[in-house]
Amino acid sequence: MTRARLGRALSRVNSLFLVTVVAPTLLAIVYFGLLASDVYVSQSQFVVRSPDKPAASGLGVILKSVGFSNAGEEIFIAQDYVRSRDALRSLNKDGAVAKAYGAPSVSIFDRYNGFGWNGTFEDLYDFYKGMIGVEHDTTSSITTLKVKAFTAEDARRVNRQLLDLSEALVNRLNNRGQTDLLGNAQREAEEAELAARRASQALGAFRQRSGVVDPERQATVQFQLVSKLQDELIGARLQLQQLQALAPENPQIPLLRTRIAGLERQVDVETGRAAGSQRSLSATAVQYQRLTLDREYADKRLAAALTSLQEARNEARRKQAYVERIVEANLPDEADEPRRLRSIFATFILGLVAYGILTMLFAGIREHRD
Repeated sequence: MTRARLGRALSRVNSLFLVTVVAPTLLAIVYFGLLASDVYVSQSQFVVRSPDKPAASGLGVILKSVGFSNAGEEIFIAQDYVRSRDALRSLNKDGAVAKAYGAPSVSIFDRYNGFGWNGTFEDLYDFYKGMIGVEHDTTSSITTLKVKAFTAEDARRVNRQLLDLSEALVNRLNNRGQTDLLGNAQREAEEAELAARRASQALGAFRQRSGVVDPERQATVQFQLVSKLQDELIGARLQLQQLQALAPENPQIPLLRTRIAGLERQVDVETGRAAGSQRSLSATAVQYQRLTLDREYADKRLAAALTSLQEARNEARRKQAYVERIVEANLPDEADEPRRLRSIFATFILGLVAYGILTMLFAGIREHRD
């Protein structure tokens, strides 16, 4: 009875050991030793820098010493783009990525769409995400791009293309920002220049139409003339009064009266020219002042618009971001994955751990039943 029970126990132990340790280890030996395809990893490093942003420590200090510092959001934009569907779509022109990762020379268990069941773009994108790695070091602001492929040439080619696409994306963002910034400033400057030209033309047309260059200055001269005529008129009236009082029969009295009448008419005429009618200098001065204010306002607006345009140009230059390659995509000499011996050994160790746990579990169940 004891021998039979011991035989059954050994049979259960051997079956459990075969299932948890021997079988997985044999499968790992077959897969990693015979079936798994070599995976090559190409690595490159780059930074995105900008002239106007604060430099980080490490490499950022070196870049700052030459007039540049690390860009902020552009780095994360480039990282997200590398992992995006748009990047894959650009890479997969003419099916280049699908051909590289789904080549017949690659193991059916490793290649893309190995069994012919998953051939959609989303399936390719899921496979692509597993072959691309992007790491960002916040201390040095260096981004490391790793690309896996089944040949060294494909790994380096895809890595280089991703660097080119990232650089093109940053350049497009720069160009669009410059276009928006400079476009608005340029339109405002053109509108201000047109307004200033119209204001100058309106003032010139007014001077030509009215025959007056500066109504205010001419009115001042006109009032000075009126003042002189009034002084002469006052002097003639005093002289007439004196002659009438001292010598009423003096023959100069009629001449003085004629002169006084002429001076009065001249004063009225000159006063009318300075003020008192719609064509007088005072009425003309109102229109002249309005046109002058319009021109001054247009000139100030133009000066402000030109200043804003220059500031926009300077700002556009300061906001330029650049993709600087620190380490170009390398051509790997040997495959980095899979690590065959380590993977087989890890499978064996995990099988032993599972065997031990299950053995203790079954022993506890038997004791509970007994």
